[in-house]
Amino acid sequence: MDHRSDVRDFLTSRRARLTPEQAGIVSGGRRRVPGLRREEVAFLAGVSVDYYIRMERGDLAGVSPEILDALATALHLTDAETDHLHALARAAGPGPVRRRTRRADPAMRPSLQRLLDAITDAPAWIATPRKDKVALNALGRALHAPMLEDPEARGNSARFVFLSDASRTFYPAWERSADSIVASLRITAGQNPRDTHLSDLIGELATRSEDFRQRWAAHDVRYHRSGVKQILHPEVGELELTFEGLDLPGTPGWMLFVYTAEPGSPSEERLRLLASLAASHDDDARHETAEARER
Repeated sequence: MDHRSDVRDFLTSRRARLTPEQAGIVSGGRRRVPGLRREEVAFLAGVSVDYYIRMERGDLAGVSPEILDALATALHLTDAETDHLHALARAAGPGPVRRRTRRADPAMRPSLQRLLDAITDAPAWIATPRKDKVALNALGRALHAPMLEDPEARGNSARFVFLSDASRTFYPAWERSADSIVASLRITAGQNPRDTHLSDLIGELATRSEDFRQRWAAHDVRYHRSGVKQILHPEVGELELTFEGLDLPGTPGWMLFVYTAEPGSPSEERLRLLASLAASHDDDARHETAEARER
């Protein structure tokens, strides 16, 4: 990933989407560019035009947090976009951005698996910033079985969405899911420019998926911490679930996710049915294992 290009494309795309009316600028006559002009952004941010042009060309080295915040205000950036801008500036610090040598992912602590297993009435799982599902409870495994068993996905949500045709059935609102995953990966990439595993994943998706490439080029960023997910499960049918994501400070970057259904809703009933089916499958598997040992 080209850091200067990322900065340039991010700032120009945010400038292009903001109209003079939205920015409180009285605009008269014909305009040659969509959105704001560079000099208008510079005025709103309280910096010189030359200084803003330098930033928009991809050079954020030495730019103070205060100026970044002023620029974020001028461009009406969201909290996620503002954090992304600061992350891009940190990556532009003194010296070249070196690619970090590959390291094994942190080990899964037994206490985290016990925490997941203690959640019995809701699907729960732990995911890395690269969207790998590293641990799940029983209901989480049953819910995500189509993804976990998919040879293209290999337990990764982003690969499942963009490389597996099955995802378009599993996620009825596929476009929204795809937008969300790319926006989340984009902000993760800004925070971890030296993560070679992440760069390799993004490169794989960009090479193999036009849908991913188009979304990546939009430079949208968004946190993936809460929301509503629609799922069409092969065993129990349509589900509408609310998810919450919680940071795990003991393993930076990992997050615990839990799905819940509206009380009394059809989705809650179907989630209970899925839990029953999963328990039945587990019992059958244990019986088969026991019989095999007796032979």
